[in-house]
Amino acid sequence: MARLKVATATLAGCFGCHMSFLAIDERIFELVEHVEFDRSPINDIKKVGECDLGLIEGGLCNSENVEVLREFRKKCRILVAVGACAINGGLPAQRNPIPLSVILDEIYLGEAGIAHGVIPNDPELPLPLNKVHPLHEVVKIDYFLPGCPPSADVIWKFLTDLLAGREPEFGPELLHYD
Repeated sequence: MARLKVATATLAGCFGCHMSFLAIDERIFELVEHVEFDRSPINDIKKVGECDLGLIEGGLCNSENVEVLREFRKKCRILVAVGACAINGGLPAQRNPIPLSVILDEIYLGEAGIAHGVIPNDPELPLPLNKVHPLHEVVKIDYFLPGCPPSADVIWKFLTDLLAGREPEFGPELLHYD
């Protein structure tokens, strides 16, 4: 098997896909013999270098998400949308029917919020997008790993197929939604 340089990121999501990745349990010891991690919460590296494989979970809800995704596309030979949020916006996209201005007013100015609050306007904060977008609306995605989150077995099968030089394939025994 070839050695792959892999980067991972979480955008607008819950980090559940990374948790599923870690759920490959003791198989991770076999994996680290064939994989070198670049940018990842596993090693706390914040910038992505030149990589063979980029695994991204979460959709796009702000300008920083878009910037990270575009950098991954430039630096990763293969880019993978991992999980429902990356593929179709997932739960974060449930805000899409509501105008962003209404959401911000409700959160920061409404009765349930802080009295006489203000909508944050700081250059350090990424600008929110009007809608949550799936990754493929902004960059080319090479593979999609469905699920919320995809199971550890789906992630394992995908990685081991790539390492072995095979086109990843999933049967109905791996892809189920229950």
